[in-house]
Amino acid sequence: MAGINLMIKHGNLMRNIGLSLSIAIFVVACSNGDDARATGSTSEVTQATNDISPVDRKPFESTEIASFDEPWAMTFLPDGRMLVSEQAGQLQLVNAKGQKTEVSGVPEVDYGGQGGFGDVVLAPDFATSNMVYLSWVEAGDKDTRGAVVGRARLDLDGEKPALKNLETIWTQKPKVTGRGHFSHRIAFSPDGEYLFIGSGERQKFDPAQDMSANLGKIVRLYPDGTVPKDNPFVDKDGALPEIWSLGHRNILGIAFDSEGRLWNQEMGPKAGDELNLVQRGANYGYPFVSEGDHYDGKKIPNHDTRPEFEAPKVAWVPTIAPSGLIFYSGDLFPAWKGSAFIGGLASQALIRVSFDGDTAKEAERFLMGQRIREVEQGPDGAIYVLEDGEGGRLLKLTPAK
Repeated sequence: MAGINLMIKHGNLMRNIGLSLSIAIFVVACSNGDDARATGSTSEVTQATNDISPVDRKPFESTEIASFDEPWAMTFLPDGRMLVSEQAGQLQLVNAKGQKTEVSGVPEVDYGGQGGFGDVVLAPDFATSNMVYLSWVEAGDKDTRGAVVGRARLDLDGEKPALKNLETIWTQKPKVTGRGHFSHRIAFSPDGEYLFIGSGERQKFDPAQDMSANLGKIVRLYPDGTVPKDNPFVDKDGALPEIWSLGHRNILGIAFDSEGRLWNQEMGPKAGDELNLVQRGANYGYPFVSEGDHYDGKKIPNHDTRPEFEAPKVAWVPTIAPSGLIFYSGDLFPAWKGSAFIGGLASQALIRVSFDGDTAKEAERFLMGQRIREVEQGPDGAIYVLEDGEGGRLLKLTPAK
């Protein structure tokens, strides 16, 4: 692509009792390969204020369901109950009234920093198999660690819920030192045939471009962990055959839209968070390019300086610190059908992204007052969010009355 056009928006949130918030919307248009940070020239920046959210209504009501100790992910069972993972290594079964029962048989996790218990997703054939997929961090040798994905049968017939016959089907390679950027988000393709896993670059930068490692990659497997023969790098010497895309940083959300396209969001370095349309065999450029810079102030060229790399559909400067990603398909909020929702950690917000074909933009930003770790759609069409950290609440969002 010769140049990119990234729209970076700060939303305007709910007007309550006469309080109006108009936040600046930054539109960054980089043309003809010019890049302010890379060349010292001045890129064109248009700044405007805009009322995004309607001012005559509150878009949703928030109801607290339960609270948790560092919740990380959640998923819904067919009967409406939820599974919620807690980072230190607990899995909770939660009913609609917020009553919690701890699930036994969970794996031992290496807890600390960004590491611990991660995602929880139902198998596509859960109704008959009772299989669930889980991600967590396990310890290696010499103070190393890495994420793994496993599957187990969820037994709900006993006196207490339990995971049975847990087996590991995928491992981050290599295990490295540090406790950051595990990512380990899981998504099944809409047809249930393939398992996609987000694997962070573990704050090591270079592995995102190293084809002999699966760090900084999105991988594609069959549900049993074996590698499809039509993966893009199966026949490339020195490349791990599981790799689907590369050049990613810290992937904290992957989801399919209604057209069957895979998207991911990931944290940039110092700003430059991304929403990407994930394409087979594509390279998203990290650490060679980014819309953000390194934390030590070292500049990173923008995507438009390297057209061989895929540019994000949306990038955020300043950061939103994204976590969690869904595409809404419910009936409770009909105007939002087809929109994506992203949780915001540093931004303490729920961000709605709208689409026009392959083009995406931030449409609304709802200030939540707490770091948002996870977003899910319930079977009732409500939107559920998990707050981050100790005492993080599970909130159910329904239309305002």
